[in-house]
Amino acid sequence: MKYQVPTRFVFTGVFTVEAENREEARQMVMDSCGLVMGGGIHTDLDDDEVDWDFDTHPYKETGRITKA
Repeated sequence: MKYQVPTRFVFTGVFTVEAENREEARQMVMDSCGLVMGGGIHTDLDDDEVDWDFDTHPYKETGRITKA
């Protein structure tokens, strides 16, 4: 029998950015920073504008399991 198991992987960490204020810092991370499975953390910000520190193993949680 097959089952569908909704799963969420949560990576927790910090982006450190050079910005004028909190809103600019938030917008820089929202617009320019990300994570792709198999591709790692990425950004299009300059190296002197951003640094990051993230766990390499995510927290994992599952949802309600249903028959497929």
